[in-house]
Amino acid sequence: MNRHLIIFTRAPQLGRVKRRLAAEIGALAALRFHRAMLARLAQGAGRDRRWKTWVAITPDVCPAGGITLLRDFAFLKQGGGDLGDRMARCFRPLPPGPAILVGSDIPDISARHIASAFAALGRNDFVFGPASDGGYWLVGLRRTRALTGPHGRNLFTGVRWSGPDVLQDTITALGPRTHVGFTATLSDVDNAADYHHWRRLCSSRRGMISTKLHGLNR
Repeated sequence: MNRHLIIFTRAPQLGRVKRRLAAEIGALAALRFHRAMLARLAQGAGRDRRWKTWVAITPDVCPAGGITLLRDFAFLKQGGGDLGDRMARCFRPLPPGPAILVGSDIPDISARHIASAFAALGRNDFVFGPASDGGYWLVGLRRTRALTGPHGRNLFTGVRWSGPDVLQDTITALGPRTHVGFTATLSDVDNAADYHHWRRLCSSRRGMISTKLHGLNR
């Protein structure tokens, strides 16, 4: 199989995931959210046979095989450094073929989004799934060129992480001759407002499904 999906995540450990969210809703609620999103992604897009799924998990001392819902996936080490260093490191050991890396805190991500991103890589060197906060929830590489910038640094060097300019900084680092494509804009969940908005949407969707089923049974 020559397509690769990387799920980039943290081990689901109390007090070590979604710390910004945990500061507002509590560490246990943040952990439950993290586990729910990771399970949904692993059991959905992660099981799709159109690509091979890898899990890049931190800390490296926590093997993916030790987490039940990730047991069947290949394991990559994120290693040290900033977010850009760790993302770049995940692409290097993969077998040939286009590769896509996604975060694990995007409630609406589906196999359809991943397939769309792979299709975009047929026409572009890189593809991004923009996030509503100025970052991105997906980055994909066709991998027909080295993952280095004009000065030999990885292409994620110089990005101002955790700010509104993450996507623009990354595109700038790629250089003007790089063909860049985009897929759907989705929202991640970083704070209490995001979390409660997501929960309201879940309740609304459950209500719509219940109403439809009631109508069918009448």
